[in-house]
Amino acid sequence: MSHQALVESVLSRLGLSEANAAAATGDGRWLPGSGSFADEDPSTAQPLARVARGTAADYEAVLAAAAAAFRRWREVPAPRRGLFVRELGDELRRRKDELGTLVALEVGKIKAEGDGEIQEMIDVADFAVGLSRQLYGLTLASERPQHRMMEQWHPLGVVGVISSFNFPAAVWSWNAFIAAVCGDTVVWKPSPKAPLTAIALQRIVDEVAARHGAEGVFTLFLSDEAAAGARLAADPRVALVSFTGSSHAGRQVSQTVAGRFGRCLLECSGNNAVIVDETADLDLALPAIVFGAVGTAGQRCTSTRRLIVHESRFEALAARLIDAYAQLRIGDPLDAATLMGPLIDQRAVEAFTLAVAETRALGGQVVAGGSRLTQPGHFVAPTLMRADNAWPAVQRETFAPILYLMRYRDFDEALALHNAARHGLSSALFTLDMRHAERFLSAVGSDCGIANVNLGTSGAEIGGAFGGEKETGGGREAGSDTWKNYMRRQTNTVNWGTTLPFAQGIRFGLH
Repeated sequence: MSHQALVESVLSRLGLSEANAAAATGDGRWLPGSGSFADEDPSTAQPLARVARGTAADYEAVLAAAAAAFRRWREVPAPRRGLFVRELGDELRRRKDELGTLVALEVGKIKAEGDGEIQEMIDVADFAVGLSRQLYGLTLASERPQHRMMEQWHPLGVVGVISSFNFPAAVWSWNAFIAAVCGDTVVWKPSPKAPLTAIALQRIVDEVAARHGAEGVFTLFLSDEAAAGARLAADPRVALVSFTGSSHAGRQVSQTVAGRFGRCLLECSGNNAVIVDETADLDLALPAIVFGAVGTAGQRCTSTRRLIVHESRFEALAARLIDAYAQLRIGDPLDAATLMGPLIDQRAVEAFTLAVAETRALGGQVVAGGSRLTQPGHFVAPTLMRADNAWPAVQRETFAPILYLMRYRDFDEALALHNAARHGLSSALFTLDMRHAERFLSAVGSDCGIANVNLGTSGAEIGGAFGGEKETGGGREAGSDTWKNYMRRQTNTVNWGTTLPFAQGIRFGLH
């Protein structure tokens, strides 16, 4: 089957066409919008389809639908909400192959990663189903006799999800499935670089929602205008805004949401480092480093961007990396032999080129890659550069497959280099030294939200509270007790006695 025939087949099977609507109210109704923008295949630099641009009236219709649905959905028992999410997970299982192919087409991930992203959604659905029966509160000891004190958790309201292109499906599910079992409704504003995946998922959601009386629980608004996300952030009807993207945009979102006393979950930039100490098992470290650096063409928030290696292992590891990079096959993400696909667009290629040139100008040495590939699409060579940790390009997150190599002498220096970054998402240490491992995980070790020992920076799993610190935003999604972000806490005290004692021994008598 030709590439174009495959595109047409996948779009047709998922209910997509050459021209697609701008918004969905979650009950099977789609709004036409005004004008349109193109969605590009990054492996060919050719349009996949066009998507209508949502209008202010479309936005109001979507918010009204979400708000009305919340008033109904919050009264549905949580285990019943979980049944809705369970069936969504089952439907994703049935459609995994074609959805994974769409992800690969739309954002350039290799097919295995596209399938893996849909599997991540399935895993989150399973997690949310179990969670729907575990939204626990506490019974607390009261200092007053014949009183009972407890806390309980209530649905929060409408949740806005602004997602990035690099995970066009999974990030939404991290938020949406958890929010849904908590009793919230969700308005999704996806990246304009990946709207087709969102439309396909919304069509699946609408089918399942109709069978569960869950119309309007999940809604969708599409636009390529920055004002669309800003409108969602500023809207007082949106109780929580979950944003995934750059630190620059995240700062604007957080300031807007804070200005109206709303809640915000941020998962922003990551400038993630791996430390390889003198005891490390290089056979274990090598594949983790390579995948961390070139997986999703370096366009993960958890991508490995800095490699800090003990001087006694530096040359050996550098040689093995150079050899590994020479074996990487770059090209069509749907080809099973491909290990790295394209960057998302021309702007990403320009950012890659700028970072390489800037590092070279300061004395950095390219030891592998370093250039754009001469073929259709937005392809670059995965790049290794010897560099200094303090250089601006090294300290800046570039969404591209550039790995900066640097050496250290003692573990104190390694930790200092590691933590000398504004971002604090994911980190990793390869070691067989128990003291190094425990120190790395301690309060004086990695300052990141995720710290791994003997696996790479991309090793986050469902069930952990995903997120970071510092300029990564400090938000947490998807696992552990992060469900509390999507609910409001209420403390209750019940007096079952016949007197009215006050707290802290206060006496207040009326005659």
